[in-house]
Amino acid sequence: MRAMTDHPATDDIIGIGFGPANLSLAIALRDAMGDGPPRTSLRFIERQDRFGWHRAMMLPGADMQISFVKDLVSLRDPTSPFSFLNYLHVKGRLSTFLNLKTFNPSRVEYNDYLAWAADHFSDVVAYGETVEAVRPEIRDGRLAAFVVEARDGAGTRRLRRCRHLVVAAGGDPAIPAPFAAHAQDRRLIHSSWYLPGIAQALGAPRLDGPEPRILVVGGGQSAVEIVTDLGARYPRALVDLAIRGPALKPADDSPFVNEIFDPAAVDRIHGAPAPVRAELIAAHRATNYAVVDADLIQDFYATLYEQTVSGVTRYRLRRSTRVVALEPASEGLRATLRDDVAGTEERQSYAAVICATGYQRAAVPAILDPVRPFMAGETADRHYRLPLERAEPRVSLHLQGFSEPTHGLTETLLSILPVRAGAIAQTILEEERAARAAIRSAAAAP
Repeated sequence: MRAMTDHPATDDIIGIGFGPANLSLAIALRDAMGDGPPRTSLRFIERQDRFGWHRAMMLPGADMQISFVKDLVSLRDPTSPFSFLNYLHVKGRLSTFLNLKTFNPSRVEYNDYLAWAADHFSDVVAYGETVEAVRPEIRDGRLAAFVVEARDGAGTRRLRRCRHLVVAAGGDPAIPAPFAAHAQDRRLIHSSWYLPGIAQALGAPRLDGPEPRILVVGGGQSAVEIVTDLGARYPRALVDLAIRGPALKPADDSPFVNEIFDPAAVDRIHGAPAPVRAELIAAHRATNYAVVDADLIQDFYATLYEQTVSGVTRYRLRRSTRVVALEPASEGLRATLRDDVAGTEERQSYAAVICATGYQRAAVPAILDPVRPFMAGETADRHYRLPLERAEPRVSLHLQGFSEPTHGLTETLLSILPVRAGAIAQTILEEERAARAAIRSAAAAP
C-alpha cells in the first residue's frame, strides 16, 4: 500500500459524490462562472469507477416516476444545453421520443441522459476513489480549509484540499434487524445491489431442478418492481412479498399534493415552526415512502387474480407480516415470519431474501466527524450550508440529500436538483467574490 501524499492538491470547491445532485451542481457552477469572475477550480470525488445512477435497479420496463422536465437544469434554466430535450436532440431521438406521448422516460434512458451530461465533466471527476474522512486544516486556531482523504482501488491514499466542500454522498442501505446480522451472506440482498446480487445468489435461470423460493421484504415501489422482475427473470421461482401493512398503498400524485415537490414548497417548509414543519412532511409521506404507482399495483393485483383462475401459485402477498428471525440454512436462509393479524408464526426457507427497505441518512455524514469541533450545529440553513464557527470567511460546508427534516421531501429526490444546485453555487461564488474583494482591499491599503 502506498503512503499518503505529503502535499495535497488544492481546489476552491470539492464535491464528495458525483451522482445527479453534484452533477447538477457542476452544471450550475459552470453556468454561474460563465457570467464572469470569480473563476474557481472544482473537483468531484466518486467511489464508482464510472458514472452510474442506480445501475442495480435498471429493470426492463421500469419508467421514471417524475417528468423529464425535472431534469438536471430545466427548472433553473430551460434553455440550457444540458436539458433532457437537448440530450434527445443530440442523440437523434427527439421526434421518436415525442411519438411515445409520455413525460416519463425509461429508467435506462434517464441513466443514459445523466451519463451523457456527466461526460462533459470527466476532466474534474476522480472516479474509483472512496472518501474516508474530511479533516480540518487549522490556521491560528481557525478552520482555514478542508483536507479530504480518499483511497483509490489500488489502495493509494490521496489528499485533496479545498475551501468549499459539498457533500452529496447519498444514503446508506437500510438493512433492519434481524437482517443486519447476515449482511455479509450473499443470499441476503439489498435493492441497491439487486441485479448483481441476485445473479450471484441464484445464478442463471434453470429449466430443471427445484423451484427456488425467494422472499422480498418491503411495501414500496422497488419491492413490487423486484417481485415482478424475479418472476420474469426466473420463470420457475416462487416469490413471497412480505409487507408490514394490510395492503399495498398507491402513491399520491394528485396535483395539489404534488405541489410539495415544487421549489416554492422548500421555502414554505423551511420557514415553518419546527412542529408544523414535521407535520407537513408527515402529511405528505404517501407521495414517496412505502407507496407504489397505481398502475403497478393494478398489474400485480391482476397477476394474483390470474393465479386463482389457473390454480398455479407463484406469487404470495403476505400482508401484515414481519420477519422476526433469520438464520442461515443449507438450503438458503430460514425466516420466521409473524402474521400480526392472525398472531401466528411460520418458518420458511428461501434461496434468497431481498430487502427493499430503502436508505438511511445521518443528519451529518460520519466522514465529517473530524470537522465537528468547528460546527455550530447539525442543521443546514436555507441554502444547504452547515453553520461553522471559528472558520475563515472563505470556508463553507454544504450538504445535499441530508436535510429532509428542515427542507422537505424533495431533499432526497430528483425533483428540484437544479434549483438547489443553483442556490449552492450562488452562495459559494458570492462568498468567493466577497473574500477576494476583501483581500484586494487589504492589499491596496497603505
